Amino acid sequence: MRQSFFYGTVILITAGGITKVLGFAHRIILSRIIGAEGMGLYQMVVPLLYFLITLTTFGLPVAIAKQVAETEAANNPRLTRRFLVLALSVTGAISLVVCSLLLLLATWISGGLFTDPRAHIVMLAAIPVIPISSISLVLRGYFQGKQNMIPTAVSQLLEQVVRMALVVVMTISFLPLGIEYATAGAVASIIFGEAAGLLYILWQYRKGSKKTAALLLEKPLLQAVSASRASLGQLIRVAFPVTLSRLIGSIAYVLEPMLVPPALVIAGFSTATATGLYGQFAGMAVPLLMFPTFLTYSLSVSLVPAVAEAAYQNNAPLVHRRIYQSMRITLVIGAPCTVLLTVFAERLCGLIYGSQFQEVGFLLKAMAPFSVFLFFQAPLAAALQGLDFAQVVFRNTLIGAIVKTAAMFLFTAHPAFGIHGAVIAMNIGITLVTLLHFASLTKKIGFAIDIKEFGKIGAAMLAMGYSGSYMAKHWFTDASAGQLLLSCTLASTLLYVVLLVAMRVLGKQDVRRIPWIGEQLAVFFPRR
Repeated sequence: MRQSFFYGTVILITAGGITKVLGFAHRIILSRIIGAEGMGLYQMVVPLLYFLITLTTFGLPVAIAKQVAETEAANNPRLTRRFLVLALSVTGAISLVVCSLLLLLATWISGGLFTDPRAHIVMLAAIPVIPISSISLVLRGYFQGKQNMIPTAVSQLLEQVVRMALVVVMTISFLPLGIEYATAGAVASIIFGEAAGLLYILWQYRKGSKKTAALLLEKPLLQAVSASRASLGQLIRVAFPVTLSRLIGSIAYVLEPMLVPPALVIAGFSTATATGLYGQFAGMAVPLLMFPTFLTYSLSVSLVPAVAEAAYQNNAPLVHRRIYQSMRITLVIGAPCTVLLTVFAERLCGLIYGSQFQEVGFLLKAMAPFSVFLFFQAPLAAALQGLDFAQVVFRNTLIGAIVKTAAMFLFTAHPAFGIHGAVIAMNIGITLVTLLHFASLTKKIGFAIDIKEFGKIGAAMLAMGYSGSYMAKHWFTDASAGQLLLSCTLASTLLYVVLLVAMRVLGKQDVRRIPWIGEQLAVFFPRR
């Protein structure tokens, strides 16, 4: 069932928000069971896992979303099926090779990549996630190309619910064997979550396209690939630069646990302390910073096929409108997230992680103001990819990764900075890549933003931050941390929305587009 760009985006944002809340609750529970040291082990392996998933998917989820959007616009279902068969065949073959190599070389890989030998058992537990997640991502890309976001949304929710249901049992069951086995149990819960999501999306696919499902089961892999070389070439032309971009990001992510703890040791910390500090940074502060990025993920997922379809139809005004619409949604919803993370960083971390992790709040407060650049990064990259400029995204990502990785080691190894050096490097990387993406989009298609409208949102953002800080210091001094956060968040967010309506940034026509409740809410809003 096809949805409009805005409708599909709202579905993904809603599902992404729920998934993020559940995922963050999962991480809170996990951190309280296995502590900073266990989170450090977890964060050593998870970046490698994401890197390998990026390698096995080979950029095909984005490529198939773009190609399916174009074939749907051309009303060519046969070519749509061909692209899906090819994408699944390639992903399945790469997954088989990668998992086999990982099993055979596990001892050598873990010994060469991780400073802590306990990460070996955690890595072994993560291997089954790779093929399951890779196939699931390709199928999601197929539905996204058809601009049907419901299978993606529901499978995400199902994955997280299953993972949440199992993580406590699996972690506590293995805890008596040691912290590394408890962490491996936590990683193993991901397997069951991914499997549940894949089964759902396969069921949706089988239900909606029995003819294609039969084709996938009947046609051998090598025969399907050899018979469709031209289509395979089209997929690879899009997928290869996307893969390079993601590999660069994943490599930088994998390098973090190899660079930051050793750099902290150089700065004068013990190995155990360095692992704990890295766990606070990468396992506690960064997830809070990344929490609102489900907005950008949702927008980028919807934007690739929407822009590809408009570009295929040579509809330049529609291309510009959809890109601007995505950036406007990003700022309107992302701005209050930036404000709340900045103003209430210490209180939020104290409430979530406990007073013993007070340092996490300081790390988050230093990164939070730059989250507004982080929110724009994915939609800008998706717009470039949808317009067939994936190689530009790769170039910008490479520049940002090199600068961030070098800065991370140099600053963190300096005793004056310590773990705060990693924060500085993270901020530099986020800002640089986002500005490069925006400059590239402006150069390629002459894209521009409405400075006046964005300025109004910025003013509302500042007013929200000041009011939230003032209320926390003067009105709720005797309240508990939970009461203070809830009261100040609701009051300052209400002020933000009122200011957006008063300045005619939000209006009746915007609210009416919200699925399910838009018409009812629109009666309370004036026209822009």
